[in-house]
Amino acid sequence: MTVPAFGLGTFRLKGQTVIDSVRNALDVGYRAIDTAQIYGNEAEVGEAITGSGVPREDIYLTTKVWISDFKRDALLASLEGSLKKLRTDHVDLALIHWPSPGDAVPMEEYLPALAEAKAQGLTREIGISNFTIAQTRRAIGILGAGEIATNQVEIHPYLQNRLLVPFLQQQGIHITAYMSLAYGEVIKDPVIQAIAGRHQASPAQVALAWALQQGFAVIPSSTRRENLASNLEAASLRLTDEDLAQIATLDRGHRLANPEGIAPAWD
Repeated sequence: MTVPAFGLGTFRLKGQTVIDSVRNALDVGYRAIDTAQIYGNEAEVGEAITGSGVPREDIYLTTKVWISDFKRDALLASLEGSLKKLRTDHVDLALIHWPSPGDAVPMEEYLPALAEAKAQGLTREIGISNFTIAQTRRAIGILGAGEIATNQVEIHPYLQNRLLVPFLQQQGIHITAYMSLAYGEVIKDPVIQAIAGRHQASPAQVALAWALQQGFAVIPSSTRRENLASNLEAASLRLTDEDLAQIATLDRGHRLANPEGIAPAWD
């Protein structure tokens, strides 16, 4: 399996809210679910998948290892714990959530441990998240570009990552864009709204179609069934060259995911 173009994100969703979101998403046609150890909702995601009626083999399930578990034995044990919570014997993709802050655990320790998790069958694919160009180069040196299924990074019209994106594409590393709607900020943008009007689409569909048209995977979240279904329709929306040129002007380096003490020195 390769990283699906469209999935459901579960960041900030807890308890019954995430259970309902995952169940509704699967019911309207989603087949990729993205979670993480630090989200504190793996058990609920597992419950929702198990109760959905959708066969596990039809779902592409991603989780991410948190920075507290980068030592080799801790990483493997943490993934085993994730699998128990998720009620499955493997995930389809395991990511390093953030590079180890200050290189407290060397990449040369935790990336081989992640590869070992794959060799043991805990995950089918491995990848990285929030890695800069320099950090991705280092990861390639350790794993090989062909072993890195994706680099999951924040990308939306207000943060277009114009240095990192072409580098990853040149290396053949798939890009997964998170926060595609910038917590709802971009759907209020007059340019996005005008494009949506021309296409008889929603502003959210325009922002997602923009990412999809560049070959990125997207993982928007929603707690409303109608929005989940509407977002999915972005896959069939084709923006014009003029639309894309207008969205290109919106880039302002507006980064939302930038946790102090964790985030790297961005490109």
